[in-house]
Amino acid sequence: MLGIAKQIAAVVLVTALVPQVHAQDAADGQKLFQQRCGACHQIDSTRNGVGPHLQGVIGRASGSVEGFRYSPAMQGAGITWDAAQLDTFLTNPGGLVKGTRMTQRFAKAEERKAIIDFLATR
Repeated sequence: MLGIAKQIAAVVLVTALVPQVHAQDAADGQKLFQQRCGACHQIDSTRNGVGPHLQGVIGRASGSVEGFRYSPAMQGAGITWDAAQLDTFLTNPGGLVKGTRMTQRFAKAEERKAIIDFLATR
């Protein structure tokens, strides 16, 4: 009986920590975004730069930001951005969308996850 109580307590503890972990990932992601993405992409405004703004990117269709000149490849990609698609794209943009102008790659899974968690808050 005591073993079950310990297991339940462990599950409750882990469940309670999950929001804190995601919040930390988002905070780390904000720093990474500013360092590695911020030169080309805006997140705090809908102004486009070298790349399209990324406000509301989760759930958005690829190549759909008004006023941004996308590559023909991105215009025709037919992707709806979610965490899995963004992870694949950030790993190797040209591997997912051959002909994209995006060249920045993120080799570390934890960095991609942190950036994606941050983007999900915007």
